[in-house]
Amino acid sequence: MADPSDQKAGASPAEPGEAELIASVVAGEPAGFEVLMQRYSPRVFATARRYARRETEVEDIAQEVWSKAYQKLAGFRGEAPFEHWLMRLAVRTCYDFLRQHQRNREASFTDLTAAEGDWLERFAASPDGASEESEAARALVDRLLEMLSPAARLVITLLEIEDRSVKEVAQLTGWSVPLVKVRAFRARAEMKKCLRRITREHYL
Repeated sequence: MADPSDQKAGASPAEPGEAELIASVVAGEPAGFEVLMQRYSPRVFATARRYARRETEVEDIAQEVWSKAYQKLAGFRGEAPFEHWLMRLAVRTCYDFLRQHQRNREASFTDLTAAEGDWLERFAASPDGASEESEAARALVDRLLEMLSPAARLVITLLEIEDRSVKEVAQLTGWSVPLVKVRAFRARAEMKKCLRRITREHYL
């Protein structure tokens, strides 16, 4: 599937509305589904890239999301915008991907780049003074995320990176609000443990 990231989601006034498109697809006219894919594939690809590095994996996730969307479209009731429904499907598909492709979380971190090592030393010396917006910090966050369990990675990505509320995370994942809070607490503890491990390996 080609990445249509240069296209902008949303319909122009001259284009058919979502309800009309969905009704046509359910009635057996697949052309309407192609329009929905063109509108929302950028969002689907952006979501998939949060959880997969290889472009082939990103494309596989996107393909799976749209396959599920087509199969489940008759069950869409319009109680929320189609985009919200689709994003819930995308997040849950990404979670399935993480569970099916768990990375080796015992990977060594002796191969840190010079910039990452410098940032880690600044962080160890003064956690509050190390900029979290630097490229090295973002690279280390990516490393940490790959060390986390699937549930921990999902909840940290949604809460901390995408800055979603607990309620939004519950809606996207299908977890209860108390479960999101519990998993967020455990995920942060898991991430701190991984950071301590990286720091320890760096200084050995």
